[in-house]
Amino acid sequence: MRIIIAGAGAVGTHLAKLLVQENHDIVLMDEDRERLNTIKDNVELLPRVGNCTSLKDLTEAEVRDTDLFIAVTTEESKNITACLLASNLGAKKTLARIDNYEYLLPKNIEFFERLGVNSMIYPEMMAAKEIVSALKNPWTRVWWELCNGSIILSGAKIRENSPIANRHIYELIPENKKFHVVAIKRNTQTLIPTGKDQILSGDILYFTTLRKNLNDLPEIMGKTSFETKNIIIMGGSRIALQTVKYLPDNINVKIVEKDRERAEMLVEKTPSNVTVFLGDGRDTELLVNEGIGEADAFLALTGNSEANILACIAAKQHGVKKTIAEVENLDYISLAEKFDIGSVINKKFIAASKIYELLLQADASNIKNLAFANANVGEVIAHPNSKVTKKIIKNLKLPSDITFGALIRNGEPMLVDGETLIEPYDQVVVFFLNRSMKNIENLFN
Repeated sequence: MRIIIAGAGAVGTHLAKLLVQENHDIVLMDEDRERLNTIKDNVELLPRVGNCTSLKDLTEAEVRDTDLFIAVTTEESKNITACLLASNLGAKKTLARIDNYEYLLPKNIEFFERLGVNSMIYPEMMAAKEIVSALKNPWTRVWWELCNGSIILSGAKIRENSPIANRHIYELIPENKKFHVVAIKRNTQTLIPTGKDQILSGDILYFTTLRKNLNDLPEIMGKTSFETKNIIIMGGSRIALQTVKYLPDNINVKIVEKDRERAEMLVEKTPSNVTVFLGDGRDTELLVNEGIGEADAFLALTGNSEANILACIAAKQHGVKKTIAEVENLDYISLAEKFDIGSVINKKFIAASKIYELLLQADASNIKNLAFANANVGEVIAHPNSKVTKKIIKNLKLPSDITFGALIRNGEPMLVDGETLIEPYDQVVVFFLNRSMKNIENLFN
């Protein structure tokens, strides 16, 4: 597939590196030659200096032969204009990064579709929704609702007191099965496990479950759940502003913002349950005075990954049970994991999830790129006569980088095991490591 990515910023660069691994033909376009030079030596792609809103530059980039045109510059209007032009010049599909949630309303989506903007992503809004889910389920590292919320993909760190610690997968009693293990993250390695693999204390266990089983799972993982009532947020970023809009009114929120102008804007735009303080969230004395010891959750959402991680470490030392850090520097994600940061938010991964949906030729949707696991999860519909419907799962000889977690059949959710036979039109939850999209297409088409 030929893909043009307009915008060699953090999101565009990450997408380019990711999609090159999938053997796509990638053109990365930006007006800044130096920015392109920083990555072209490390990635097998075609860098092109040009303005994505210039008809001349788009034509010279051969946009007419492009399967997917992605505009992810920092300017919303530029992205929309670029997609409009690319579509009219012959690009088959377009995607624009935006920062206005009104554009995502159904009536407006249809309007933009007619103009030639096929898909839109608002990473900050998607990040905010992930944060709210994490706060509602604070015992988890990852929480992703699939199949309209009837199936949950979650990740949790196994504690020493967990009843499944040091047990093999095959030892988990099938008759009382309340979850299905899809991956184990151990140190820096992600494993798609077999029955012979053992679950160890300290592992991050990724699993699917049905909503009806949720109340039993914290204890199985060695955790206790709790209600989040008091939150402190370091940094009044766009993600922070979106987050407080999605939180229930009965949650007490304090935002610490060091920029006076930004703080004044937050006072005007945030709900009544939010209090804004002018100050540096890294100031321990300030946090103590504002009740860090009584906070249920601490969110570090500044643009500085290092500061966010360090602030979460400090918050945990003051007894905060749930910490969430925005970590945009990919090199620091493993560091956040090492220091037991509860959840990590990364806009690049969020954008990548949406792109994966567009790239998969199989009927796929609701894909999430998992920051900690170097993996993805999504929903895929089984076509009639596809390979995946021919044999029970244990006889399919699945690639080592793919596993199934659950499915919806005739509206009913169910977990799967080796004896499950996938039927045509089943909606299957697929967990897959990076570089395995082609294998999914081969199985389900």
